[in-house]
Amino acid sequence: MVIDEPATAIGLAAGLNLTVDVVESLLAELQEEYNGYTGNAPDMDVASSNSNRNGISATPRGFELRNIAGGWRIYSRAEFADIVGGFVLEGQTARLTQAALETLAVIAYRQPVSRARVSAIRGVNVDSVVRTLTQRGLIEGAGTDPESGAILYRTTSHFLERMGIGSVAELPQLSPHLPGLEGIEEFYDAGRM
Repeated sequence: MVIDEPATAIGLAAGLNLTVDVVESLLAELQEEYNGYTGNAPDMDVASSNSNRNGISATPRGFELRNIAGGWRIYSRAEFADIVGGFVLEGQTARLTQAALETLAVIAYRQPVSRARVSAIRGVNVDSVVRTLTQRGLIEGAGTDPESGAILYRTTSHFLERMGIGSVAELPQLSPHLPGLEGIEEFYDAGRM
């Protein structure tokens, strides 16, 4: 339920110290059980309160086991998507404020960067905005500045996913939109030394 990618039968077999055939058989049985179908095999637990004696159906669970992308994964059942989505997305669907967008842009283009540097660039305190961006998984700590000991921030893979890009190198270039700033990068780098 908590892994990032579908679990392969081979990986599950290795983790459970079983053969791949046994794991695949167990996964298929579990998938049927989650879908509300129970078998009537003599060795099955007859104490199950959900099983129907004719072996046809029981109440489907609120989740299902799917074999996708070369592995197995647990998903919430489609009938409950609105309910589950309400819990998962509560508080996460709100749009970012202008301050959060500006702070995120500074971090994205100048990463890794300290909170103090972001504050200096924006001209305002960004402590609460950085906290919000961190909670939403858009930025994360990237070590500390060796000189000041300040925490450095960078964007996360979740940020890249939300932006629909593969890396920060794919962010649009800003220089074409800033007239008369040829050589600004050299000026900025000279100021760091």
